[in-house]
Amino acid sequence: MATSSRSARTDTAARLRLAIVRTSRRMRQEAGGGLSPSQAAALATVDRHGPLTPSELAAHERVQRPTVARLLARMEEDGLVTRAPDPSDGRSSLISISEDGRALLESVRSRKDAFLAQRMEALDADERATLERAATIIERMLEA
Repeated sequence: MATSSRSARTDTAARLRLAIVRTSRRMRQEAGGGLSPSQAAALATVDRHGPLTPSELAAHERVQRPTVARLLARMEEDGLVTRAPDPSDGRSSLISISEDGRALLESVRSRKDAFLAQRMEALDADERATLERAATIIERMLEA
């Protein structure tokens, strides 16, 4: 019985992974905005936790510092983030989201939300309630 239960969990995990991957891919397609997935993630992190040093951003995004340096150079060039000296460490800088970056991020989020909301209109009340519970569970799983 334990093997059967483990197999069922593995099957559910595989279905969930596939659904998340497909949803993520579709959301990127719907979002437009000209941001790469890495840029969108970094911009959202700076918006949520900023201002951040490049090293802090790399830690949040779980990428190497040179990867963040390339991302930031492009986003700074595009006017999506600003860089200021770190008052506590003159060797470093603090990255903040710019007004243009925040507007673009909000636009991308709005398009993604609208896409999902439109898809949810076809669901009945019980299915929408199930999705709401599932979202809470998934958020809790990812925070662990």
